[in-house]
Amino acid sequence: MTNDTPNTPASPPDGPVEFWCRDLLVRFDLELPGTASAISPAVEQVLAIVGESGCAQGKEFEVETSLREALANAVRYGCEHNPGKTIQVSVACDQARGVLIVVRDPGPGFDPAQVPSPVEGECIFASHGRGIYLINQLMDQVEFGRGGTEIRMIKR
Repeated sequence: MTNDTPNTPASPPDGPVEFWCRDLLVRFDLELPGTASAISPAVEQVLAIVGESGCAQGKEFEVETSLREALANAVRYGCEHNPGKTIQVSVACDQARGVLIVVRDPGPGFDPAQVPSPVEGECIFASHGRGIYLINQLMDQVEFGRGGTEIRMIKR
């Protein structure tokens, strides 16, 4: 677990909403192998921390489902089910702003704008392809970075 550092600025610079170490109740970083069997233990760890901190209280279902979907995508597309590749997860909590979860994988990335909607056309009948849609529906803020190899999710 990582706590704030003495060099943390007193106020955030201009730009997207971020979580500043000075205000955090909890900051937690985790690395896991790129296998499906690593997903549940990682999710359980994150949910325990979120629950203990009181961040996103009453929103555990949304956090759990979104994290599982993000990790499943990282395992499948970013790591190609390779246990030698690593997924990074960072969690930041504060009661005023909720929980920020960042999932980063070593894959080639993707353009989220090119992902078809699972609720339109032929995609309605597909047996997969709903993860990003679910994450966007369940979380309050979702951003992609690093060429599509990183997802940042906030739940208040």
